[in-house]
Amino acid sequence: MAKKIRKTNPVLVQLIRYLKIKSHENNAPIWKDVAERLERPLKNWANVNISRIERYANENEVVIVPGKVLSCGDLTKKLTIAAWSFSKKAREKIEKAGGRCISIEQLVEENPEGKNVRIIG
Repeated sequence: MAKKIRKTNPVLVQLIRYLKIKSHENNAPIWKDVAERLERPLKNWANVNISRIERYANENEVVIVPGKVLSCGDLTKKLTIAAWSFSKKAREKIEKAGGRCISIEQLVEENPEGKNVRIIG
């Protein structure tokens, strides 16, 4: 049997629990999917460059990255991006393009049903 890996970051553990509760309360499977991705080992988390977000997201779309957003590439679209973390340069590029960088918790509060949210990663 595979060894169960336990998360030690209390903020992350709380976020995963919160996402699962909100998924059940709002009948929104997207939050359970994101929680399961965050439960994976850190080496398997998504590290998404801005260039990939630029390629796959549409103007004024809401994007969630269950991992870290990195700054390689340019962003020309106004997007709302929720992620576990952002590099400093990535945050600057997103805000310069007129977008927003928010936490995953903020996205759940703003959109409890998880409608029209694209997962990249």
